[in-house]
Amino acid sequence: MEKYDVIIIGAGPAGLTAGLYSGRARLKTLILESLAPGGTLLKTEKIEDYPGFSEITGVELAKRMEDQALMFGAEIRSEPVVEIAWKEGLKDVKTEENEYQAGAVIIAAGGEPKKLGVPGEKELAGRGVSYCALCDGAFFKGQEIAVAGGGNSAVEEAVFLTKYARKVAIIHRRDTFRAQKVIQERALRDPKIEVIWNTVVEEVHGKSKVEALSLKNLQSGERRRLDVTGLFIFIGFVPNQVKGLHLEHDERGFIVTNEKMETVCPGIFAAGDIRSQVVRQVTNAAGDGTIAAVMAEKYLEEHNLRVKP
Repeated sequence: MEKYDVIIIGAGPAGLTAGLYSGRARLKTLILESLAPGGTLLKTEKIEDYPGFSEITGVELAKRMEDQALMFGAEIRSEPVVEIAWKEGLKDVKTEENEYQAGAVIIAAGGEPKKLGVPGEKELAGRGVSYCALCDGAFFKGQEIAVAGGGNSAVEEAVFLTKYARKVAIIHRRDTFRAQKVIQERALRDPKIEVIWNTVVEEVHGKSKVEALSLKNLQSGERRRLDVTGLFIFIGFVPNQVKGLHLEHDERGFIVTNEKMETVCPGIFAAGDIRSQVVRQVTNAAGDGTIAAVMAEKYLEEHNLRVKP
């Protein structure tokens, strides 16, 4: 069984930053990721709020983070983690292919897009229903589509989708957006965008692909049909669960930590979108990863758990 100083679960901004700092500390570091390194960055077309870059694509920023972590010695393997077992001393981390041990574990596993849970959504996923504008936007050139949601992701992605679609309807259950003001302003002045306030999607219609939506106005109770060929859903996400650990979670399922990113299990840290916090941005995910790695190093030293050369 291979042994490491630090094993990091997830290779998004938090995980890659943790890998960078662990590598710089000369810790034997392994990053385990079920998909490609980058996490949600890979689904973000343009980033304008990461310090040092007035504008950069999510794919490019992810690649730079990955390269930097590798440069300082972190290993990255594409192996989904199925279980973590806490115990004093080395912790066991089991993937679908292998088993590893590490003195400290940093959980940065992110989450999955939250679903509307309405009829037709599951059946038409990948056939007009999407959770990634960057992945699927180009398939809707010249078409009329809809976006469900009112936060940063929903409004940003609606603007992005105007590059392809003839018209984008933003369907939001409230009468104001929750997105940042600058993002709201960009959407509200775009002639291709129509906002449908105080409304929810009740059903997605279509046989082999999306053809229309059933909408309900929450104030008047009025129902109507909206003919679209695509529905992009951005209503938040659910944190990925890690089996084997008895951690403290908040009411939404996010892992609770202190300011040192420590969980209730000594030697187990959490960082990024999987952690209970107020803001979920690339910048604070990177900050979480930094703190988690620094605290993990101190934990290893205090408990004499460094892997011997």
